[in-house]
Amino acid sequence: MADVVQYRLERMVDELDDLEIRGLFSRREIAEIVKQRRKYEYRLKRPSPLKQDYLAYIDYETQLDSLRRLRKKSVARDLKAKGNKKMKQSVSDFAGVSRIVEIYRLAVMRFKGDIDLWFRYLEFCRRRRNGRMKKVLAQVIRFHPKVPGVWIYAAAWEFDHNLNVAAARALMQSGLRVCPTSEELWVEYLRMELTYLNKLKARKVALGEDEGTLVRDDRLADEKQWRDENKDLFMSLKDDEINNERLNVDNEESKMKLDLFQKQGLSVLRTIYNAAVKALPSSFSLRKQLYEILEAMDLSQSDDICKEMLNDLKRDFSTDPEYWDWLARLRFDDPKSAPGMNEEEIVLSQAQKAIEVYEEALKVVPSATMFNLYAKFLMGIIDPQKEENQHSDHTVDYSSHLLMVYEKVETMGCITEDLACQHISFYLQLGRLDEARKLAEKYCSGNLSDSVQLWVLRVSIEIRCITKDSPSPSKADLLSIYELLTKILKKVPVSKAESLWLMALKFFANHKHIFDKLVEMSLVSLARNGGSEDGFSLSAAIVNYVLPKDGIQCAREIYKRFLALPRPGLALYRNCIELESNLASVGNKDGLVNARKLYESALAAFDQNVSLWQGYYSLETKMGTSETASAVHWRALKALKDTTALVTSADL
Repeated sequence: MADVVQYRLERMVDELDDLEIRGLFSRREIAEIVKQRRKYEYRLKRPSPLKQDYLAYIDYETQLDSLRRLRKKSVARDLKAKGNKKMKQSVSDFAGVSRIVEIYRLAVMRFKGDIDLWFRYLEFCRRRRNGRMKKVLAQVIRFHPKVPGVWIYAAAWEFDHNLNVAAARALMQSGLRVCPTSEELWVEYLRMELTYLNKLKARKVALGEDEGTLVRDDRLADEKQWRDENKDLFMSLKDDEINNERLNVDNEESKMKLDLFQKQGLSVLRTIYNAAVKALPSSFSLRKQLYEILEAMDLSQSDDICKEMLNDLKRDFSTDPEYWDWLARLRFDDPKSAPGMNEEEIVLSQAQKAIEVYEEALKVVPSATMFNLYAKFLMGIIDPQKEENQHSDHTVDYSSHLLMVYEKVETMGCITEDLACQHISFYLQLGRLDEARKLAEKYCSGNLSDSVQLWVLRVSIEIRCITKDSPSPSKADLLSIYELLTKILKKVPVSKAESLWLMALKFFANHKHIFDKLVEMSLVSLARNGGSEDGFSLSAAIVNYVLPKDGIQCAREIYKRFLALPRPGLALYRNCIELESNLASVGNKDGLVNARKLYESALAAFDQNVSLWQGYYSLETKMGTSETASAVHWRALKALKDTTALVTSADL
């Protein structure tokens, strides 16, 4: 290995001498360069070099070459100021890039399957233009023919850099033969062909061969028009008649060439579209992208293909709600409008077209998803108008139309939890609190009576109605809210009713009589369902509410009651341990004793939890003695089946 490294270093002698002779690097700097290169060369020659070794070597050589180029520019400026000739290129100008290319070659041969490394290699060759791009592209295509991005990159390089459309088209077609189900390849192929057609069209316009611009100079065209309009003023000569006949023949030939060009271009586009549909007949996203690309391009006589694509989309995806939503938004964003319309009229016209599409969709696909997309579209129209403070009749019309959509959802039996919540929230947004209250009560009494989100909305509305007139509700109002919460909290497991429990605890925190009832209800619910090991812990939340309000003694009584239940959750243990540890840290003796008891109880149930052992050991290290800490460490090693995390931990 040392002989190989020494041989590679000796091959750098000419380059290093040239750097010193030119004054770009000093002898000490060259010695440091040799030292660094020797280090990297040894890394690459070890039995199993890492990818990072190659990348680190490449980064070093890249920075070194950048420094060389900067210093060369500085030396060249000094020579120019002295009146000397320009610096000629020498071996040091090419050695750096050649070495980086060689390191990249070794890296990709070592890690052939790393596509990111291959693309870094390609990008380097593209930026430096070292003439190896074709060879590297051939290699990456050979090793990764199933990666669509490789074919796209190669075709883009041929199209943009080499200006070789035939080669780019051949690469794209080869890629599509290997990856016929790649949407990305089909989209980029169509985009490439459209770009090429646009370039040809621009060239014909520049040459005066396009329709309407067949004459190079506009003044000649105006003169011809004036002569045609005033034929009577001129004497008819045979030469003029001959010239006119020749000009007409030339115009006809140009039009025929233009028609042929357009037919060929449209034929290419139609061929690509038909092949893409045949390869991926059930892909809506592919057809959507193809249509959007074709419509965005300014090609004449492409309306026929666009209409054909829309008809095919409707035929194949008429039962897909996503298709109808896309079509409606396409109609809404359509820039084409009738002349003489102001901006507001254009928006109204486009919105009406989109609404017609959604109404047609509801007849074909009467589903909850379709209604949800329809409602989101209408909300998107209503919100910007409110932000701009444009409270016009049109805004009211859209609001009433959205309410009609929500009512239609209910009558057609497509109501879901999400749509019901949207319906209620929209009433609240309009400030119609009483109607939102009645609607929430209706939904919570029907088929969606187990929906926690609906009950959260209903309870929050009831609280708003109670506190609307006076901030301090009466006992009757408090009892009504409690009874309302009881209906759902007794039915739904604690893990699903987190938001309801938190709302209830927050609302009744200062009403001890009802808060105690909630605690008793929580004990029954947790005894039935068990605690939660992670995430939301109802018992821990209750302890956190009790502690600042009633003090540490009441909090201890509460958490002891919860710990006495079957299967208390790990989250409760952690919360109580943190509480007692904080007390112990400020000098409370009972806090340390209780924290140790809590750790022992938690480890009895969760003896394989490494973080618990780590916390116990950390507690003994800070507040106990070395003997107690060592005892915890020994017990952890004995109890844990996998001690890897324990050994690598900084706390143990």
